[in-house]
Amino acid sequence: MKATPKKVVLCGGARTPIGHLGRSLAGFLPEDLMEIALRGAFQKSSLYPHAVDGVLVGWVGQGSHAPNIARVTALKAGLPVKSHAFTIQANCVSSLETVASAYRHIVMGEGDVYLAGGAESMSNFPYAIRGPRSHKKLRSLATLKEEWNTLWSDGEVNISDTTEEGLTDPIEKINMAATAEICAQMYSISREAQDKYAFASYQKGLAAEKSGFYATHVVPVVKDRKTLLEKDEYPFLREGLVEKPRMLEKAPLIFDGPSYSIMDFYRDNGRYIQGKEYVEGKTKGTVTLFNACARSDGAAVVIVCSEERAKDLGLEILAEIDSWGFWGTNPAYMGISPAFATSVALERAGLKFEDVDHIELHEAFAAACLSIFRVGKEKFRQDWDVANERGIINPNGGTLSLGHPLAATGVRLLLNLLYAMKLDPNAHHGLATACASGGLGGAMILKKYGV
Repeated sequence: MKATPKKVVLCGGARTPIGHLGRSLAGFLPEDLMEIALRGAFQKSSLYPHAVDGVLVGWVGQGSHAPNIARVTALKAGLPVKSHAFTIQANCVSSLETVASAYRHIVMGEGDVYLAGGAESMSNFPYAIRGPRSHKKLRSLATLKEEWNTLWSDGEVNISDTTEEGLTDPIEKINMAATAEICAQMYSISREAQDKYAFASYQKGLAAEKSGFYATHVVPVVKDRKTLLEKDEYPFLREGLVEKPRMLEKAPLIFDGPSYSIMDFYRDNGRYIQGKEYVEGKTKGTVTLFNACARSDGAAVVIVCSEERAKDLGLEILAEIDSWGFWGTNPAYMGISPAFATSVALERAGLKFEDVDHIELHEAFAAACLSIFRVGKEKFRQDWDVANERGIINPNGGTLSLGHPLAATGVRLLLNLLYAMKLDPNAHHGLATACASGGLGGAMILKKYGV
């Protein structure tokens, strides 16, 4: 097989509203949400199921109830049995990788039309019982039930919350919120600066919801003819923060409280905080629940096609995929990885940072975003501060305001980018970039079609 040069384009897509953990979408498994997104892509375009050559789905919280969720959801959504389907796990850049993978399939001649996206139901992350089945208490489900009361004290059995486990890096033994505090301490990012950034995200997100921006590609979640969620949930749950921004000041610090102080944080993580030491009475914690992203449920999909086939099908072509880049950093500094991935993507596209007209930046934590601003400028001459002042970064709100359904976020960023560029007659190039647990970063550059 040989690669054939061809334009690969994006023809819109769809996503579910993003539900807050344990709320409106908690009763939906990720395959249910992905099916809604897939059907929404057909609803929002002229694409019909039999034209699809394959489905690629990112899923972080993979479980045995939907092995190869891409295949499961493809069949649930009525796609042809012949369609290829596979599932990708690259943490929070999973669905960016599905789009890059779809591109590779197209240029290699394996197909011309792919649905690429991601799904997550953090509300349904399970609790896990781990241990060898050779252990007499774990030989069968019946035995496990009989021995349930003794499992907790059995040294050969581990019972864990997969949410907390999954948000903790197994190499550096550090959770994601701690990586944000490390960046904040190392780059001297104050709590006030983080709260200011978070407030702007909340403000922009709520305004976009109310203006109808998201109606272009968000499809409602309906069950038994009843609409359960029509718009993203989190912006309206935090509407009070937009009306009363001083509420952000009242949020408790995650790593600076009575049970765990910032001194304790430095004791446990000080080896990562280069150039800084704990100073009694001066060193303060900065990361709070309000300047960190929410745990969420949702699914998103984008239509990836060869230009020729898109025209044959009468699809609306919004953008061409210009380039992408993935880059790994130490897991303790995972939040700054987008600066590195962006540099790779820009170099491959032959562009400079200032050539980009729209930017969608994953806001895992305000501290991470502001650290990217610092690192990007110092290391790669990426002036994120100027871009932010120009209003081209997350103009319709970001992850802080909308929520973070892990594997769906990458394509959520691309959908924001596609429809923002569509509305801007002067747009030429757009960037979507995200960090991910494990230190991975991903960036994708789109060129507006027809310019």
